Amino acid sequence: MQNEMRLSVFSEKKDRQLVYQPEKCIGCGTCVQACPKGTLSIGAVGAVARGLLDADFLEMAKSEDCLVCGICAKVCPTGALELRQEGKPLTDMSYISRAMRPTSVNESCVHCGLCEDICSQGCIEVTREISTDGKLKVIGKTHIDTECCVHCGWCAAVCPVNAISVEKPFEGRWSRDENVCQTCHTCIDVCPANAIFNKKAKSGERVEKITHRPDACIYCGACAVACPVDAIDVRKTAILPEMEKKGPLEKKLIEVPAPEDALRTQLETDDDACLGCGNCVIVCPVNAFDNRELAAGYLYDMDEKAILGVKNGKISVVNQERCGGDGTCALICPVDAIRLVKKEVE
Repeated sequence: MQNEMRLSVFSEKKDRQLVYQPEKCIGCGTCVQACPKGTLSIGAVGAVARGLLDADFLEMAKSEDCLVCGICAKVCPTGALELRQEGKPLTDMSYISRAMRPTSVNESCVHCGLCEDICSQGCIEVTREISTDGKLKVIGKTHIDTECCVHCGWCAAVCPVNAISVEKPFEGRWSRDENVCQTCHTCIDVCPANAIFNKKAKSGERVEKITHRPDACIYCGACAVACPVDAIDVRKTAILPEMEKKGPLEKKLIEVPAPEDALRTQLETDDDACLGCGNCVIVCPVNAFDNRELAAGYLYDMDEKAILGVKNGKISVVNQERCGGDGTCALICPVDAIRLVKKEVE
């Protein structure tokens, strides 16, 4: 459950403020798609989601250019951005997060707890006890924290008595290039809706690298933003809630590709700790995409690597600028000899 939200004032013009609530943000970049001045920046979504980088998904790159128009807040599906005037929130039915019907549970609920178990964001709490009126039944309460709900629909899908109602923010289209995907699992780790997963293959069975659950997807685009090799494409095709001024917002979002990932990190290495094992070199998805033979074990037979290499028995950074900010290298390192650190966005 969400506690008191942390707030960051992104920009201010006269008596109007654009406020960011990082705990609500899912790293989807929808706001970046819609911003008319290009002042918002998103990147290193994979590293942040994996807990490898102490940073927020979103930051304001050029606050002086921000118009404080509120379009970013209007399209945000979770209400992570908020427009305020004289300190009071300006929210009406022209905001997607406000126009969406809150996820709700009706009196048919039997408090079985399946929704609590499956919720991708941990937004549901079920309390129950055996009835004391002599009947064989369970009494209790099912509470849905609508502040953290992302409207994925898992709870409604598993409810045995159809007691939960969910409205999604977007309709869309999801695709992935099987030949480009390096199965780094960054998309799985960042997806707020648990809509992407890795199938378990039986012996001798060939399965796709990454599988998509359309019914759970909210087409936010976080996976596409985070993919270090741009293997995923997510397009919004409609805003689903009935809301005011939907037309102009759809023009900003419909069929627009995911925003470009800003290089907000740089790689740091520790020569004293490094074992020279090369695990980070092999698992780096950009390295593997650049040369397929690398992941097949030809670590030392290649002179050139895209990002990481082993030189004189130690890890070396070949090209910082090509890093996808996913942190897969840091995840596999057994001695913490490589890490991602935050850098200022230019």
